[in-house]
Amino acid sequence: MPIRWTIDHARKRVFAVAKGDVTRAEFEEYLEAMDREQAMAYRKLFDGTDGGTTMDSYDLLAICVRIRSYHRNPVGPLAVVMTGEHAHLVLRVLGVLAAAKRPMRIFHSLKPAQRWIESFEPTMNNAT
Repeated sequence: MPIRWTIDHARKRVFAVAKGDVTRAEFEEYLEAMDREQAMAYRKLFDGTDGGTTMDSYDLLAICVRIRSYHRNPVGPLAVVMTGEHAHLVLRVLGVLAAAKRPMRIFHSLKPAQRWIESFEPTMNNAT
C-alpha cells in the first residue's frame, strides 16, 4: 500500500509515509482511519517525499471536499514533507488543508518537520 501510517494515541500523533502512486481510495482510507480512531485533532506528520499520484482533477476535488468536511471539528497541526517536484501534484489539496484553523508547514526534509511537529503540545481534545 502506498500510504502507511501509525496512529499513536499515547503521544497524540499520526505519522504517515507515502511511497509510489497514491490513489484516491488509498488516501480516503487514510482519512477514514484517522476519523475512525478519533485522531483528527492529533499532530500529523505526512512524509510524501517518495510518493506521488496520478489522480485526476475530479479525484483531487473529491478529496478536498472530504478534507473540508473534517474542518468543522478541531484538527491538529500538520507538517507535510515533499520535494518541489511533487508539490505541483497536490497544490489544490494543500490549499484546502491550509484553510483549516491550525498550524501547517511544508518541509523539504523529514528532520526539520519532525522537530516542528514535536514542538506542539499534544492536544487533550479527542474530537475528530
